[in-house]
Amino acid sequence: MSFFDSILNILRFNKKNWRAVVLCIFTATVFWFFNALNKSYSTTVSFPLVFDYDEERFIPVIPLPNSVRLNVSGIGWNLFRRSAGLKVPPLVIPLERPAEVKKIVGSTLPAFFANQLADFQINFVMTDTLLLAIEPIAKRRVKVTIDLPPTFLKDNYTIVSPIRIAPDSISIEGPVKLITGLSDPVYLKISQRDIDENFNEAVEVKFLNDGLIKRAPPTVDVSFDVDKLIGVTDSVSLKVINAPRQSWPFIERKKLLCQIAIPQRAYESYNPDSIKAVVDLKDFVKGERKVLPQLIGLPPFAEVLRLDSIVIKF
Repeated sequence: MSFFDSILNILRFNKKNWRAVVLCIFTATVFWFFNALNKSYSTTVSFPLVFDYDEERFIPVIPLPNSVRLNVSGIGWNLFRRSAGLKVPPLVIPLERPAEVKKIVGSTLPAFFANQLADFQINFVMTDTLLLAIEPIAKRRVKVTIDLPPTFLKDNYTIVSPIRIAPDSISIEGPVKLITGLSDPVYLKISQRDIDENFNEAVEVKFLNDGLIKRAPPTVDVSFDVDKLIGVTDSVSLKVINAPRQSWPFIERKKLLCQIAIPQRAYESYNPDSIKAVVDLKDFVKGERKVLPQLIGLPPFAEVLRLDSIVIKF
């Protein structure tokens, strides 16, 4: 019998023998593992961290640290539970005056955790410094208004009603410096562009630091009417008011050419004779001056596209 045949004879087991061998190896491994966990070790562990303060009166401006790394000594089983991420209570740092604490130096942390880590001995702290930014909570009520960009309406369209905002004010709550620094009113922005019909939408009230500010309500209803503009070119009479006594001003023209845009709904009732170009000479000093008259009598929400200026001499 060759050498290799002898080896094969030694390893030739039936299925029951193989199962017994595997079971023995598994049992030995389990005993070794649990025996090893009963010994003392030193290692670095990341512990979950929470801060105890009055959350109804204070709010963090930046996210608070949520863990701290400590080098500890302890029984292997306790270290295994921490390292494996099993559910364990976090370490707690109490803050009696949270707004005054800006940082906690790592070397001072063992004093906080001494009674919370009964199963471990803290060798040293790996985390250098915990940075905090917690402020008192403040509340205000502010007005809201709309900030309309130049391109929000389609070309040749205009708003033909007051802009309605409901409610016209909201309550805000957040860090005191942020809340007191906000302008009043707060400007809303609408995302729609090229609007050519009446608008009635819920608009969200947004801030730069949106995650830190609570709004009540978070949205307001904004509505306004929109109409198409019709261009009109016409000449209008010039009217002078508040002319100085015993003075005869020289005005180069009696009529002025103007271009206006009138909402379509007002075009049928438009009367050119109702429009006048008015020049107010109050506080006018003798001499020569170029002035731009003011159009009066325009239909509601009409727009002046062009109006010539005139020269007046005394």
